Amino acid sequence: MKELKVVVDQRERASHLPEHLHEHQLNVVMQTLPIGDYLISDRVCIERKTVSDFESSIISGRLFDQAERLKQHYQSPIIILEGDSELFRLHRRVIIGTIATLYIDYGIEVLLSGSQEETAEIISSLAKHEQDGHKREPSAKGGLRAYTTSQYQEYMVANLPGVGMVLARSLLKHFGSLKGLANATPEDLMKIEKIGKKKAERIFETLNERYSGESVD
Repeated sequence: MKELKVVVDQRERASHLPEHLHEHQLNVVMQTLPIGDYLISDRVCIERKTVSDFESSIISGRLFDQAERLKQHYQSPIIILEGDSELFRLHRRVIIGTIATLYIDYGIEVLLSGSQEETAEIISSLAKHEQDGHKREPSAKGGLRAYTTSQYQEYMVANLPGVGMVLARSLLKHFGSLKGLANATPEDLMKIEKIGKKKAERIFETLNERYSGESVD
């Protein structure tokens, strides 16, 4: 049997989940993923959310931006909802309605997990199914759909800190181009609805800070 591989986003390094994946004899490769947290194959990408993450992303509206991007790039995107569902503050109908919308409108399956250990078991099973069963390999480009120039622009801006697809479109409409956005001051950015001082400064810093060439392996 060949070694199974999972590409894991760098942001997940802070959790213990990569360690649990090692316990399942998975080859864990840490990379910066533009979309999702765990890449299983060219068609399966997983976004992992704790109960609090899931709830916060519903309230902020960020969840459906992420769902749209997952749907655009991968044939079989998955969200793993991890933790005790009794900890939700939102009404049960809201949670169930959100899960239904993700499945019906975005084709995204939401899998429930009680712990990181259980999440590791799910990811291990998916990797075995895709890589042993279907001979598919993790690829960040395998599921990528054709883009227009506007879609590429939206995608690039949506990856800025705290932005997402909806806000990316507002920024591009206001500034007219990537160049116009890059030339914007924090004060200019704060003229856009839902961009406060902290977020404006973070976007400005990302666009203007000199590249150091440093990376985390």
